[in-house]
Amino acid sequence: MIELILGGARSGKSRLAEQTADASGLAVTYVATSQPLDTAMAERIAHHRDRRPAHWALIEEPVALAEALLRSARDDRCILIDCLTLWLTNLLLHDDPQRLAIERAALVDVLPTLPGHIIMVSNETGLGVVPLGELSRRYVDEAGMLHQTLAGLSDRVTFCVAGLPMILKGERR
Repeated sequence: MIELILGGARSGKSRLAEQTADASGLAVTYVATSQPLDTAMAERIAHHRDRRPAHWALIEEPVALAEALLRSARDDRCILIDCLTLWLTNLLLHDDPQRLAIERAALVDVLPTLPGHIIMVSNETGLGVVPLGELSRRYVDEAGMLHQTLAGLSDRVTFCVAGLPMILKGERR
């Protein structure tokens, strides 16, 4: 089972993903892609950490996501990835400009082969105006293309607004 949960900032998408992982009845591994590069991000990471059950396993992987998933996915495990747009940002800012294409292709290739329950969380950024800056436009374009590809591979896609989930693809629970 592959799930993609999209939503805006503070839409409730991470909470929904955590509830879904907890309700799966499987051992949960949380894959964190963020890096505490400033105080605001460090506070956000702490908020997420405090909300998670202590018995969940944690993998912190800002770049090599496919590799981390290959090492961790099992039939009896739920993997919760939070979040893909932070992972995308890490790759856009990576020293090696080819790394984004390599890591994106690796994720798309490995995702359909993984056992267990995979839940991916990502920010939907394509609902606003087209950004003025080149890097911001590329980020929105890359996120949109990534989301379209992953939605095609997912069994369920949910859009979260104001804490309310809207099923875009797949069956309701």
